[in-house]
Amino acid sequence: MAGIEPESFVDGPGIRMTVFTQGCHHHCPGCQNPQTHDFAGGHFIDIEEILAMIDENPLLDGVTFSGGDPMEQSAALIPLAREIKERGMNLIIYTGYTYERLMELKDERPDFFELLTFADILIDGPFVMAKRSLELKFRGSSNQRIIDVPESLAQGRVVLHQIQLDEMAEREPLAVKCAV
Repeated sequence: MAGIEPESFVDGPGIRMTVFTQGCHHHCPGCQNPQTHDFAGGHFIDIEEILAMIDENPLLDGVTFSGGDPMEQSAALIPLAREIKERGMNLIIYTGYTYERLMELKDERPDFFELLTFADILIDGPFVMAKRSLELKFRGSSNQRIIDVPESLAQGRVVLHQIQLDEMAEREPLAVKCAV
């Protein structure tokens, strides 16, 4: 693990605990957490310790797994994700993998898929400096998506979360009718 932010307002809606994992293969230029790329870095923390921190804060709306790339630590995160869901909390996962790539890796890396099944929201895709925007909610570049995971799994295709749909509707240019 690279660290924990006990109360975050930028890693998803509401007040969230953010668990930063250690290790990432993507190495996105301009990444805001480059110190989390090295798989040899970070430290171990017992899941019970993280759960105690969650249980001690009644203000938390949910938990976010960020990184590094949480998918690279999926086997270790699955028991934590299960406990988070058993507590009735929502879970957001950030990953440099696209949803489509995670589906392609389903058989090769079943742990990726199992972790994904616990998520309510997936923020997918690598950070791309050329597509960077400070105006986006909960993500750094416009190629990244806010995905409704349960709906996507049920429909067998990417379903954008209402957060992104609302954001897109707010940004749509006003249409003007012109008589020709």
